[in-house]
Amino acid sequence: MSKPTISEDAIFSDPLYVEILQQLRPHADADTNISPQTSITRDLGMDSLAIMDFIFDLEDAIDISIPMERIAEVQTISDLVAAVHKLQQEA
Repeated sequence: MSKPTISEDAIFSDPLYVEILQQLRPHADADTNISPQTSITRDLGMDSLAIMDFIFDLEDAIDISIPMERIAEVQTISDLVAAVHKLQQEA
């Protein structure tokens, strides 16, 4: 299955990207620079529990359920934005 993509230029003005950053910031290391290409597991200093807490907070904030198999496919912030957009279209 091909991974959904979103252009780097478009992502900065995407309200979903902004919401993800707001929900992510409390879970990531304070000094971490976050960009669309930031790896959620490698770059953010988050363990699996912190990632799950972040996902739960994000699901509550945007009122959507993100299946575990979709989360497993996500590597970067950009991937997450694209995956959530796809879930919203499927709903």
